[in-house]
Amino acid sequence: MANSMGSLYIGVSGLQTSQNALNMTANNLANVDTEGYVRERILQQDRNYVTMNMTTAVSYQQSGLGVSIGDVIHARDIFLDKMYRTQNGRSGFYSTTFETISEVQTLFQELEGTAFQEVLTGDDGLWVAFQEFAKDPSDSSRQNLVIQKASLFASRSKAVYNGLKTYQSNLNLQISDAIKDINDLGSTIRDLNLQIMKIEAGGIETAMNLRDVRDTALDKLSTYGNISYKELGNGTVKVNFEGALFVDESHFYEMGMKTEQDTHFITPYWPHLSDLSKDRYYKVYNMAEEISPARKNDIGSLKALLFARGDKNANYRDLDGVSLQEYDDTLGNSVMMNVEAELDMLVHTIVTKVNDLLAPNINLTAAITGTDENGNVVTLQPGTKILDTENCCVGADGSLPPQELFVRVGCKRYTEVTGDDGKTYYVYNEEDPSDTAKQYTTGSISVNQKLLESESLLPSYMQNGKDGERPVAYKLGEALAKVWEDDTMFLSPHDTTPCNFSGFYAKMIGELGTLGDVFGSTASGLEGTALATDNARQQVIGVSSDEELTNMIKFQNAYNASSRFINVVDEMIETIINRLG
Repeated sequence: MANSMGSLYIGVSGLQTSQNALNMTANNLANVDTEGYVRERILQQDRNYVTMNMTTAVSYQQSGLGVSIGDVIHARDIFLDKMYRTQNGRSGFYSTTFETISEVQTLFQELEGTAFQEVLTGDDGLWVAFQEFAKDPSDSSRQNLVIQKASLFASRSKAVYNGLKTYQSNLNLQISDAIKDINDLGSTIRDLNLQIMKIEAGGIETAMNLRDVRDTALDKLSTYGNISYKELGNGTVKVNFEGALFVDESHFYEMGMKTEQDTHFITPYWPHLSDLSKDRYYKVYNMAEEISPARKNDIGSLKALLFARGDKNANYRDLDGVSLQEYDDTLGNSVMMNVEAELDMLVHTIVTKVNDLLAPNINLTAAITGTDENGNVVTLQPGTKILDTENCCVGADGSLPPQELFVRVGCKRYTEVTGDDGKTYYVYNEEDPSDTAKQYTTGSISVNQKLLESESLLPSYMQNGKDGERPVAYKLGEALAKVWEDDTMFLSPHDTTPCNFSGFYAKMIGELGTLGDVFGSTASGLEGTALATDNARQQVIGVSSDEELTNMIKFQNAYNASSRFINVVDEMIETIINRLG
């Protein structure tokens, strides 16, 4: 009788286990289209054996007590998870950078609409205007053409430069949003850690759904940066973001946002690693580091946004005269800063070369003492730049100093000084490195308003002609036309081959196109790799209807078998009772 009861126990265990397995299979099928759901698997184990006979000389006679569910586990491959998250992060980096390059190309309108090059060297651009001016500098229509094309060049340059700055500000907002998302994900993972630890503390239940949500959060977090993580014995995960502790068993270490005073650009930092009382910020990224696959630091859309934006609005001074190392540490890492500096270098060089021909300067060879136009006594030192009054050309009115074509919004070209020797000196106001308004930079130049009001003031005549006449300045016209052919520029410390204005612009756009091709193809390849890795993951974690239906038949048959076994045992017990009754 006792053995019969044990048999019933075995049969019931089979029924219960098969029923639970069927429930699990049904749950898998119900969530076949649920995003983030990971297929569950049941692990069966036999129950402890019972000793039936201890009198045998060879071995004890034992009998099993049926089957039980050892555990219900996720069908995950941790190696595929790590591979996917790494590839996902790299894909995010290159995709974000490619998007930035595409936006810059759109701003220059080289791929659609009116190209910037048209206002520069096109058939109806500034270069052609100077070619026409050289034919007869005294012709008012040709003078007007130069002024109008210069206005178009200045306005178009300013529009592109302002567009770059605006997009930089947009990238800054994206950085802010990315940091908020990262912090939200960190907070979510911390909360899930606490819930999972609480549920699994008894060692009976596994928080499957919560683990699914946490894994999804880790997937999303991997798009923003380089993460590493480790599951602890209590079911929680410890997460590092860019090498710094981000989430542990019960804490979340928020990423801070430092707003730079001058630029209003956001810099991410770690408050828990910083000493804010001493104004020491532990930044998340080193902006001077070289980005390369070999260093395995080309990971994360947040890094891509930061490096694409740079740390300021750049101009020609950030490119002029910098060493190769300085370039690589600053402009070379930033798409936006590099393009801003290159564009401004082009504009600055065109503007200054044209102005220097219209209003040429020489250096003083001896000190001069005099009084400036404000009544201040000044001493002009040797080497001071002054107007070359003897060799400069003048406008139709013959006045000095001659009018420059492009003016600075915050500074006129010359300060008039009356020397003690009775001569008038026009002292050149040098560009102020600390004040962009006093620089010939894209954001601070405009066409001379006096020329817009009267084109005849454009220097077109030589001084001291016969009988009071002023000869037409054909040599000036030729020099203005020839300056476009001078190979005096180079793109960057990495490309020092001399080129003219048109060549510089072609190199700049070509560099953008090459970068776009490289980052675009890399992003496409990495997206494919990430997708392939995710597909491999889905083969493991995803629910297959065919497989689950097969399992359902298997567990159904097991259930039926256990049921029939119980019926057999029941009949045996009934027979015994009836016969012994």
